Amino acid sequence: MNTKIWLSPPHMSGLEEKYVREAFESNWIAPLGPNVDGFERELSRYLDGRHIAVLGSGTAAIHLALILLGVTRGDEVISSDFTFTATVNPIVYQGATPVFVDSEMQTWNIDPELLETAIVDRMKNHKKPKAIIFADIYGMPARMEALLAISLKYDIPLIEDAAEALGSRYKEQHCGTFGEMGILSFNGNKIITTSGGGALVATKENFTTKAKFLASQAKENTLHFEHHEIGYNYRMSNVLAGIGRGQLEVIEERVAAHRHNYRLYRELLSDIRGLIFQSEPDDHYFSNFWLTSMIVNEEEAHFTSQSIIGILGEDNIDSRPLMKPMHMQEVFKDHPAYLNGNSEFLYQNGLCLPSGSNLREEDIARIVEGIRKVSK
Repeated sequence: MNTKIWLSPPHMSGLEEKYVREAFESNWIAPLGPNVDGFERELSRYLDGRHIAVLGSGTAAIHLALILLGVTRGDEVISSDFTFTATVNPIVYQGATPVFVDSEMQTWNIDPELLETAIVDRMKNHKKPKAIIFADIYGMPARMEALLAISLKYDIPLIEDAAEALGSRYKEQHCGTFGEMGILSFNGNKIITTSGGGALVATKENFTTKAKFLASQAKENTLHFEHHEIGYNYRMSNVLAGIGRGQLEVIEERVAAHRHNYRLYRELLSDIRGLIFQSEPDDHYFSNFWLTSMIVNEEEAHFTSQSIIGILGEDNIDSRPLMKPMHMQEVFKDHPAYLNGNSEFLYQNGLCLPSGSNLREEDIARIVEGIRKVSK
């Protein structure tokens, strides 16, 4: 069997070893330490001076963001429908209700017009949403200006789920820095990784100060263990932060590699009818193209996205359907949802191709060959 080609595997640079070695040599293995401080400082520098708290996961970052915004039992929080469940689960952790809003087809992200419809409708029912969480899906920036205008108009704070979008920009502003707070993920499949981890990105220092306190079991500054609030074990370890520091040094190389993969796929598949790639709407959008994603127009192509996934799988090549929308998930099927059919269409007709920054051109050629077999 041919060598496995993974969807988005970790890509170590070698620079990580220095920071991890320092943690071992100093015996700073416990949570917190110089690498945590350094990683937060370097992320802040990269993200336009925003305040940073590095954490155990992106999910933890969303959970803390909701707590900081006062979301509690009985509240409603609007969320992208076309996203991964980690965007939504923390809403339920807080006893709040997720309200799903479908996508627009330019970016595949939350539809601003439908978002406003949802807000007005919820307010008619005397239930003003407490927050809005939107995802930059597959690294593509959402329609930022429209979302910010709606947030301001209705005085509802935005949380930007930029788990997949580190290195992406809208009008030269980094994803993760829009709205009240943003979140990042450093999971093993992301554009840079700490093995497992995430970060809260905030405009206000008091947000990250409070987040760090809550993420450290809400221990008061006393010699004995004193607690006045419920806390969480959400901080990143000093060892994992060391991996992140080394990874961050090559972030621009990683983004360039993902974008190169995307351009190569488009070039090599340009003659096959019915393939529609997720693409930047105009020059204001700069995607890291974390995953090269596309939909298949079955009428034009005379094959389906599932047939591509099947034939690639036979050749030991990892590819996936696009996100299954939240309103179609068994666990969320009874929650309020404002739908236009786009997220369901994307799920039923789309797929993600292998996109790792360590993907070789001969790997892409093998993937393209598989797609060509389906198209014949």
